[in-house]
Amino acid sequence: MSTDEGRRLVGIGLQSDKSADEYAALAELAERHRFDVLSVFGDLMYQPPFFPLLVAARHTRRIRLGSACLNPFTMHPVEIAGQVAALDLASNGRAYLGLARGTWLDQVGVAQARPLRRIAETVEVVRLLLSRDERGFAGREFTVAPGTALRYAPVRTDVPVLVGTWGQQTARTAAAFASEIKVGGSANPAMAKTMRAWLDDATPAGRDQVGVVIGAVTVVDEDGALARRVARTEVAMYLAVVAALDPNVDIDPELLARIQRHVARQEHDVAGALIGGDLLDLFAFSGTPEHVAAQAAAVFDAGATRVEFGTPHGLTPTGGVDLLGRRVLPLLRG
Repeated sequence: MSTDEGRRLVGIGLQSDKSADEYAALAELAERHRFDVLSVFGDLMYQPPFFPLLVAARHTRRIRLGSACLNPFTMHPVEIAGQVAALDLASNGRAYLGLARGTWLDQVGVAQARPLRRIAETVEVVRLLLSRDERGFAGREFTVAPGTALRYAPVRTDVPVLVGTWGQQTARTAAAFASEIKVGGSANPAMAKTMRAWLDDATPAGRDQVGVVIGAVTVVDEDGALARRVARTEVAMYLAVVAALDPNVDIDPELLARIQRHVARQEHDVAGALIGGDLLDLFAFSGTPEHVAAQAAAVFDAGATRVEFGTPHGLTPTGGVDLLGRRVLPLLRG
C-alpha cells in the first residue's frame, strides 16, 4: 500500500444487515465523498460480507474494499482465497483481506484454539493459491497437497492483508506479514499509540511500516447530544466485549459486569445508559461533526494511519455517511 504512504486514510465500515439497494447507495455515497476504504464487518449471524462487497464493487471505481474481518475457524483458507480473489476480480484489483480470530463463536460451539497460528497459516495458504504456486503447503493447522491450484487466473498474485486484534502477541507476529493491524471497537488515542509502539518494535527490517487502523461505532449529527445518546445504545454490545482488552483503560469491574448483564438480556438501551461520556469517547466516535473530527484527529496524532467510522454512522446510515463526508472529512483533510 505504498501509494497511501504518509496519508491519513479515512474509511467507512458497514454492518452486513442491509439490502442490495442500500449497499449500492451507501457505496456510491462513500465513493462520491472520496472515502479511502469501504469495509464490511464479518460479525456472527449477520450476512456474509462477500455479498455487500460484491454490490459495492459494481457501484464504485476507486475505493478500496474488504472484509473486516473473516476468521479461519468458520471458513477454510481455500474458501477465503477464493472469496478475496473473486472480490479482487469484481473490483478490478481493489480488494484487501481482513482476518481475525472472531468473536461470539462459542455461541455456535466453535472452539478457537491456536488463533495466531491459524491466522498466520491462512495468510500463507491464501498467498500460495493467489500466486498459483503448486508446491503445496504442510502446516500444523492446514495442508494443501502439491499440485493443488486455482483453476482460474487471479487479478493479482497477492492482496493486502489486515489483521484485527487487540493483543500484543498477535500484533507483533502479524507485523511480519500484514499491511495493517486493526483495533476494532476503539476510539482511544492511547490504544493507537500502544499499537503503534508494538508494531514499530516488531516490524522486520526492510518491511514498510505496518498501518494502524482504529475503528468504532460512529454516530454523528448536528444535534450532538442526541447522537451521543444513540451511540451509547449502539456501542454497548461491543464495549461489553472489548473494554477489558484495552490495557490503557481502567474500567470499574462492577460497571462492566452490569453492562454485560444487560447486553446479555438484549437490554442495550439500559446498558448504554450506564456508559458515561468519558468512557463513550474511548469506544465510539459520536457527537457533532466537529467533535467526531476532533476525536479522529487525536487518534491520527497518536499514530493511527487509518480511522474507520463504523455503523450506524448517524441517525440514519445515509444521513450519517453524508454528514461524515461533507463535514468531518474536510476537517481531517483541510
